[in-house]
Amino acid sequence: MRTAGVRSRLEEQVQGYLNHLSIERGVAANTLSSYRRDIRRYTAHLAGRGIDDLRAVTETDVSEFLVALRQGDPENGVVALSSVSAARAVIAVRGLHKFAAAEGLADADVARGVKPPTPGRRLPKSLSYDDVIALLDGAGGDSDADNPLTLRNRALLELLYSTGARISEAVGLDRDDVDTESRSVMLRGKGGKQRLVPIGRPAVTALDAYLVRGRPDLARRGKGTPAIFLNARGGRLSRQSAWQVLQDSAERAGITAAVSPHTLRHSFATHLLEGGADVRVVQELLGHASVTTTQIYTLVTVSALREVWAGAHPRAR
Repeated sequence: MRTAGVRSRLEEQVQGYLNHLSIERGVAANTLSSYRRDIRRYTAHLAGRGIDDLRAVTETDVSEFLVALRQGDPENGVVALSSVSAARAVIAVRGLHKFAAAEGLADADVARGVKPPTPGRRLPKSLSYDDVIALLDGAGGDSDADNPLTLRNRALLELLYSTGARISEAVGLDRDDVDTESRSVMLRGKGGKQRLVPIGRPAVTALDAYLVRGRPDLARRGKGTPAIFLNARGGRLSRQSAWQVLQDSAERAGITAAVSPHTLRHSFATHLLEGGADVRVVQELLGHASVTTTQIYTLVTVSALREVWAGAHPRAR
């Protein structure tokens, strides 16, 4: 029986790792507290197996700890952890074993092959086509249709939906980036990468109206800027102000679904795929470096199909 106040071998090893995180790596107090809590859960798991030294731990012990985290122990009031919380705990344990192997406290890093669970990806929220039309119609509110800001707002939202541009890409556009005759726009994405994308006729009509009847008035109020979308003082429209235009339009349209800065971008991608577009074409239009990023939108369309199937198929339940 261990004497009270005397640390076990495992406790000494764990404390050495926590000291390493705190002193040598300068880990923040809150992060250190999380590591300590997760590792305490792990050492309790090992103690239940009669293990009191990291040298005695096997990869199976670590793997079964992950299983225990995800399953919980309802009979003893232990709640199963989410994939995010379980991943955090496994990362702490992997760090402990990596440290132990590097410091000669263990013969090998037995946790190296145990991968943290991957959190489920949240599906992007898109609007129905009818909601998009309502949002576009709500761009001007009750203002005069020829009001420069009304014309700007309509052109901005039409362009966002027609091209799938990020809000930051849209407000970064200069006058020379848009060619309404060829119906194309040059977008500058992440990392300065450029892509030429087509724009639909409704967006071209809205842009022409703004460029002819709205922008000149706004431009006279400023010091001169090549930006297409201008604020009320004649300067380049900010990303935050463009996001506010989207929010205000959604509110006027009575849209109850959550709206984010990427709402029209998500809707653009989802509607293209629902219309039969190839995922790699959508990838190019969105400016994604990897098709894997774009494929999340295919899950949205599959999800919609599943809902229809569940409601209509006689043996869906």
